[in-house]
Amino acid sequence: MSLFTRSLKQQRNKDMARTEKGSTPDDAPPGTSPDGPDAAEAEGTPDAEATPGAEGTPGAESKSGVTEKPGADGTPDAQEAPAADTAAADESSAPDGETAHGDNGDSGAGDAGGGDGHGDGHGDGSGGGEGDGTDGADAGAGSGADAGWRERRPTAARTVSVTVTVLAALLVVAALLLPNALYRLTPNAFLRIPVEGIFGAVLLLVLPPRARRWTALAVGTLLGLVTILKFIDMGFYSVLARPFDLVLDWILFDDAHSFLKDSVGETGAVFAVIGIVVLAIVLVVLMALAVRRLSLVIARHGTATTRTALALGTAWIVCSVFGLQTGSDNVNVASRNTALLLQHRVEAVQAGWKDEKAFAKEARVDKFEGTPGDKLVPELRGKNVIFTFIESYGRSAIEDPEIAPGVDSVLKKRTAALDKAGFASKSGWLTSPISGAGSWMGHSTLMSGLWVANQQRYRSLVSSDRLTLTRAFRRTGDYRMVGIMPGVRRSWPEGKFYGMDHVYDSHHLGYEGPMFSWSPVPDQFSLKAFERLEHGKSDHKPMMATIILASSHNPWSPLPTMLPWNKLGDGRVYQPIHDAGARPTEVWKDPHRVRTQYKKAIEYSVQSLTEYLERYGDKDTVLVFLGDHQPVPTVTGGAKNKDVPISIVAKDKKVMDQVSDWGWTDGLKPEHKAPVWRMDKFRDRFMTAYGSEPDSGPKSGSTSGSSEKKDKDENKGKDK
Repeated sequence: MSLFTRSLKQQRNKDMARTEKGSTPDDAPPGTSPDGPDAAEAEGTPDAEATPGAEGTPGAESKSGVTEKPGADGTPDAQEAPAADTAAADESSAPDGETAHGDNGDSGAGDAGGGDGHGDGHGDGSGGGEGDGTDGADAGAGSGADAGWRERRPTAARTVSVTVTVLAALLVVAALLLPNALYRLTPNAFLRIPVEGIFGAVLLLVLPPRARRWTALAVGTLLGLVTILKFIDMGFYSVLARPFDLVLDWILFDDAHSFLKDSVGETGAVFAVIGIVVLAIVLVVLMALAVRRLSLVIARHGTATTRTALALGTAWIVCSVFGLQTGSDNVNVASRNTALLLQHRVEAVQAGWKDEKAFAKEARVDKFEGTPGDKLVPELRGKNVIFTFIESYGRSAIEDPEIAPGVDSVLKKRTAALDKAGFASKSGWLTSPISGAGSWMGHSTLMSGLWVANQQRYRSLVSSDRLTLTRAFRRTGDYRMVGIMPGVRRSWPEGKFYGMDHVYDSHHLGYEGPMFSWSPVPDQFSLKAFERLEHGKSDHKPMMATIILASSHNPWSPLPTMLPWNKLGDGRVYQPIHDAGARPTEVWKDPHRVRTQYKKAIEYSVQSLTEYLERYGDKDTVLVFLGDHQPVPTVTGGAKNKDVPISIVAKDKKVMDQVSDWGWTDGLKPEHKAPVWRMDKFRDRFMTAYGSEPDSGPKSGSTSGSSEKKDKDENKGKDK
């Protein structure tokens, strides 16, 4: 043990003894610690004027009671006073941003004074900080406890510091490179150079301390929100094959919650929502802290940051100019993924605000708006016209190699059965405005003759007096307007817009059986209820019915099966079928199984509808049935087209002759090359084919107000 160490030990023992007696060491001033400013000054000042004979003797005590450093000719440098050891340990082992030389003076005078926890917050003081002292006060308040464990475990402290910094960098880079669609989520997506990171580092480097701090927190928060948006986009691409619309899609979260509740139950839905909200908050906070930490590292290592930014910037430019890509999925090495997402989203928001005016302009054009009732669809007088939508019945059901064989077999058999029963049929293709979900927009597009591709357009439409197909039949005064809506479980004000005399929702079909996931009522039961409640009555007037079947709505598990039509009862017969079916949580683990269940659902819906027609249809029945949209991308495999099949079926040859020039395929299955029309064009083609005469007056309508003077017959016979 050296003389210096022995002397120091003796001095500490004396101090402890005095403390036990209630005195301070060597009459130190109140509030001053042995490692206070005097010690910091002593350790930082070379003892050039050493007294003679100082060699080999311990240094003299200072007024504060701390042993001063020996003179220049005394104890070697390695044997410094404890205060100097503490300061050195703080600087070498403290996590980035917390040393005496950190950004904004984060450690302040407290760390500079040996980590005693009494820093005064002056970042420009002895600690060498560059800030205004705000961060220095915070760091000084907690530096005492931090310094203690850093002194004891300097290697561990340094390891933790480096690890946290690396994790912060990885989190930020991953957020910048994260794609917003699952099919783009590959390892190569993260082997790129994000230009946003380069610009961000340079920005934080050149900003003054206070601006740097707040900019880092703001950028981190924004990046966290953008990351959440990317995850939401993944969900929308998986279901709707498009990104989330920041202006128009908020209402869809209510439908998503209802779907979740139907699939996993009320409790599961509540916990899922809570978990999602908590994760979102945690993500934003972590991202803000990560960017803040990196800003401290950038400020401390300005030269290294500059060189790294120049190197990566040069590499990014080279990769961009030469179009360098990684992997077989051809991902560009030079990434501006997040910047483009923000740019496109800003453009989408601007377009969303403009779309309302554009839609109003489109809606003002309606060549049948003023046509009197006696000149609308005269070729269908006396017929029972049934428009039926089959949920998620898209081109993939008929042409996908994995799904088509089963569905095509059913279509072929049912075409033959209907032909044997005296029904003829023709089929073609329509392009729906939506895909994956949003059925109501598909329904309204077909009925209104307007392209209803978003919720804003839908709201504008249903608050207008647009002449839909249903209202056209109503205007004639010859038809009873009926809606069979098994998927509707709450009030449906749209029934008034469509001019329905009566709407039968899931609560009014007489069904007492189990729900099949989202679908409240099996299709076969819904059709049998329609026959019992409306179509089968001998004294009914000709009707125009709109039926929206729901059994082929995802998640397609469990599924009902066909039963004898006279054995359906009140629906309780479905309970064993429901209990034996697969659960959605099981099915959706395997995409192949999802596709298999979708195929079975379409087969069931087509079978139910065509068997109903075969069993209960007659010479006055005209059936138009179609899909509302393509299924989710899990089924379509990311196919871009939005085509759905449509068929017209009737016994009356005159009805079929009216559409003979459409070029449609005979039977229930349209050929691949059959005509493809936009869904909004069908209304005018259908009305024209069946004798409707265009309005001879101005060809303009309105999206608001009332035109009841032109529709005075629409209120005849309406149910009270």
